[in-house]
Amino acid sequence: MAEDYYKVLGVARAASEDEIQKAYRKLARKYHPDLHANKSDKEKDRAKQKFQQIQHAYDVLNDPEKRKMYDQFGENYEQMAGGGNPFQGGGAPFGQMDVDFSQIFGGAGGQQGSPGGFEEILRQFGGGGGQGQPRGGPRQRGGSRPVSGQNVEQEITVTFHIAVLGGEHVLLLKKRDGSTDSITVKIPAGIETGKKIRLRGQGEPGANGGSAGDLLIKVNVANHPLYIRSGLNLKVELPISVMEAVDGAKIDVPTPHGTVTVTIPSGTSGGKVLRLKGMGVKTKRASGDILAEVQIHIPQKVSADDRKKISELSGAWGDSKIRSDLKW
Repeated sequence: MAEDYYKVLGVARAASEDEIQKAYRKLARKYHPDLHANKSDKEKDRAKQKFQQIQHAYDVLNDPEKRKMYDQFGENYEQMAGGGNPFQGGGAPFGQMDVDFSQIFGGAGGQQGSPGGFEEILRQFGGGGGQGQPRGGPRQRGGSRPVSGQNVEQEITVTFHIAVLGGEHVLLLKKRDGSTDSITVKIPAGIETGKKIRLRGQGEPGANGGSAGDLLIKVNVANHPLYIRSGLNLKVELPISVMEAVDGAKIDVPTPHGTVTVTIPSGTSGGKVLRLKGMGVKTKRASGDILAEVQIHIPQKVSADDRKKISELSGAWGDSKIRSDLKW
């Protein structure tokens, strides 16, 4: 029984030329023999047969005259056209079909008259060089042309610590043959969410000696429970006690670059921002600061005696006047 070429490509009978070409490229990439080189002989043979079906269906439906005859005569098309279905015997073998592989992979051979990019693949199917002629004139046949591999995009999430200081992230990259590669990605200090890292030559392999594509890694940065990033600066709330605010104190503040001792001036009020110069995010070009906002810590539970003492102090300190300048 003759093949239904529309079903082979997975398109409707009223499909446009553009729809047919898109379906062909998608299926050809999926069943291309190069992508099944590491599979079993049975799987490789199945992919080869499927690829041949796809190519033959496209050869008919992408040619307006052949498609018209196919639509008119259906399964009798091969006999009426004087050709032969390569899957039923007779006709030109697959290796002698006109195949423009640049249409499949988007390589530099899409122009008519340029050498076919996958002559070697044609020879694998038993053909020498193609002898058919594409639409628009005869095609010149030459040697195999290198085709670059496609880029691959991945996303990773790194810790806030690594994003600020730099470090390494291990990425598990699944390949088309089902295997998994472990790639160590170097994270530059100061990287931000949304930035991309390019690893050249780590994408899809090229064909016929063409260069491999690149691996593009989009970086997401996890949040820190206390620190917030603002450009190259890091913001943090710095809790101090009432007595530290009243008398002043020296307290230790952890930073990405080590612990720093900070002086709290006597009489410090909540909300005051202390700047730790150069202790923020550092890159090759610049460095930021840590902006520590003082928060006076009040105990949740206060005894009756303590409340009485605080009340007496409030009266002595003139708490009723602290908002005298607050106006609308």
